[in-house]
Amino acid sequence: MMSEFLSNILLGLETALGAQNLLFCFIGVTVGTFVGALPGLGPLAAISLALPITYYLDPTAALIMLAGIFYGTQYGGAISSILLNLPGTATAAVTCIDGYPLARQGKPGLALFVTAISSFFGSTFAILLVMGFAPIIAAFALRFGSAEYFSVMILGLVAASTLTVGSPLKGLVMVAIGLALGLAGTDVNTGLYRFTFGFLELSDGFSLVAVAMGLFGVAEILTSIGVPAAERLSHKQITLKSMWPSKADWKLIWKPALRGSSVGSFVGALPGTGPGIAAFMAYALEKKLSRTPKRFGHGALEGIAAPESSNNASAQAAFIPTLSLGIPGDAIMAVLLGAMMLHGITPGPALISEHPTMFWGLIMSFWIGNILLLVLNIPLIGIWVRMLSIPYHILYPAVLVFICIGVYSSDNSVFDVYIVLIFGVVGYFLRWFDYPAAPLLLGFILGPLLEEHFRRALLLARGDALIFLERPISLVFILLSVMFLAGSLLPKVKQLLIRSGAGAD
Repeated sequence: MMSEFLSNILLGLETALGAQNLLFCFIGVTVGTFVGALPGLGPLAAISLALPITYYLDPTAALIMLAGIFYGTQYGGAISSILLNLPGTATAAVTCIDGYPLARQGKPGLALFVTAISSFFGSTFAILLVMGFAPIIAAFALRFGSAEYFSVMILGLVAASTLTVGSPLKGLVMVAIGLALGLAGTDVNTGLYRFTFGFLELSDGFSLVAVAMGLFGVAEILTSIGVPAAERLSHKQITLKSMWPSKADWKLIWKPALRGSSVGSFVGALPGTGPGIAAFMAYALEKKLSRTPKRFGHGALEGIAAPESSNNASAQAAFIPTLSLGIPGDAIMAVLLGAMMLHGITPGPALISEHPTMFWGLIMSFWIGNILLLVLNIPLIGIWVRMLSIPYHILYPAVLVFICIGVYSSDNSVFDVYIVLIFGVVGYFLRWFDYPAAPLLLGFILGPLLEEHFRRALLLARGDALIFLERPISLVFILLSVMFLAGSLLPKVKQLLIRSGAGAD
């Protein structure tokens, strides 16, 4: 058994280190990094644009390149999140919460270095799981029905309410608003339009890219108008010494990175979830476990290490259901699945035995790609930070143009440009009244999926809501949600009771 496993690894290394495969792995991760750093484009647009090129490539080389673009964007997406409070991808939105404050404290190099290391750690952790446990994890994922998916998403939403720096109640309010925004579009069961207000462009709902870019990017630009230059980000010469975490920093980040990798690997292995959900859940978990949760939102390194390791682990683990079951976890995995089918390869349980060269070559290319990303990203940190030396009256109009181009290119819709500007104003007022945008974004992402699985579970149970409590896995997630909710709200209720008692005295 062990000798067979070692021979498969050697076969994969031989395939991945071939000149052509190595070249396309480098192209993929390089394109992914730069696409991730640009606001609004994201991996789906990049992979879709690269798909026609793969018609003329060897299937293994094609998959290695497309996969490199996918997990490369997870690295790149944090760059603009940390430096400009502008998530390059929706999955990097949670990195803004602590990454940007750390950059404002004069430590952008440290933040980007921790991002690169945590991303590499998360990817490595998930690749080991894919190599050794893909069939086992895939079999466990098959036990998840609609009731289980609904319950795990409820847990994610309740946990998201703890993302707020201030009141958890405000976090819950923002989650509810996000869920309401997710209702707009076409009803998944009846096919009827709802909450479109006569706009045909809303038939598919609000664009995720437009909402994310507006709430974070445009809102940051509006907030920075009129701010004195001394209060803005400053940049200085970046050296390896200034980037390298201290011994105390290493102690802070290694456990969150490990927990984030575990969360990301678990969430990524479930079809229909994705890196964004994994990052939010990992962040919420770290804040809940922290002895000093008040540091979160003000530049806590754990708030960078956990979500970055989690979203990268999730990106790698997402290949488990795609390759071993033929079930794409999200739209990006669906495109990769389509690329395989274009070459006459059907993903599923027989893929490993029928196409061992492709499977193990792809898996081992993940190692090589992540090493390339680490080598590529760390030397570029100084160049990225130099963006901060660009005068704001030049930088932010250029960023606004990139946002509009990125949002327009995702669906070729001018309407989405108006949406991103509207949500930019909304994001500005949310900041003004100290309401967090991150829980709103997660509620918006999970809203349609939550509704779909809720209705499907009730249809299968013939309207019996007890299905969510009768299934053991679903019950565990429901109980965890109640515990999270109680842990967040009870201290606030206790404080209110103490204050009211003191007032009565």
